Amino acid sequence: MLVVLSVAGCVTTTDSRFSREADRQEAIADYVQLATAYIGQSNLERARHHLERALDLDSDSAGALAAMGLVYNAEGEAALAEKSFKRAISSDSDYTRARVYYGAFLYGQGRMDEAVGQFRLASRDTEYKDRGSVFFNLGMTQERVQETEAAAVSYRRAVELTRGEPRSLLALSRVLAEQGDFNAASRYYARLSMMMQKNDRLRHSPESLLTGIRIAHHLNNRNQEASLALQLKNNFPESVEYQQYKALMSNGE
Repeated sequence: MLVVLSVAGCVTTTDSRFSREADRQEAIADYVQLATAYIGQSNLERARHHLERALDLDSDSAGALAAMGLVYNAEGEAALAEKSFKRAISSDSDYTRARVYYGAFLYGQGRMDEAVGQFRLASRDTEYKDRGSVFFNLGMTQERVQETEAAAVSYRRAVELTRGEPRSLLALSRVLAEQGDFNAASRYYARLSMMMQKNDRLRHSPESLLTGIRIAHHLNNRNQEASLALQLKNNFPESVEYQQYKALMSNGE
């Protein structure tokens, strides 16, 4: 799944600190932050309330316009969402978060070539705090347009920037295996396996199991292959990946 924002914490506030508004931009930023938190809680009514206040203060606020695009998209108003995202980028072309939101929107609309363009531009912002996720999203989108070599590059950057986030390690391992670079795939998959051994909250998915099976099979690691195959069969017998595994075995690959 594409990752476009993360929010946490409580969203209780009063307007008292805004009543003496000495700094309009600070007030706008606070409204946008509150709205983003409410969007994360699917409370679109409260989110819209705060964004309208921000836009009352500055109708061209890139942050407020970008967040309003999320509200419109969640409400199923695709045309309004796109218009809001575009207005945000037009207002401030350096506001990377708007490009990330817009790229995710385009991905959801199936407009992959355009999404690649937005994520690629966003990835150039070296100051963006969640740049690793931008490269992960770029890699996912590049895969959808059959740019697998470029996707591997993007996933590798995501791994570097996140210091080995599990989803990035898995994606890179999978793509490298699909390209036939099983030695490199094995190194990244080993890092993922080690993380899973150290963290009980990390669990195998059908994708991670099939990726490990493919790597172990081609490297002739029969014990690991058998162990992962058994987990895939027992835990995910109805998964697409298990059907792919059976096809892999029947073809003798």
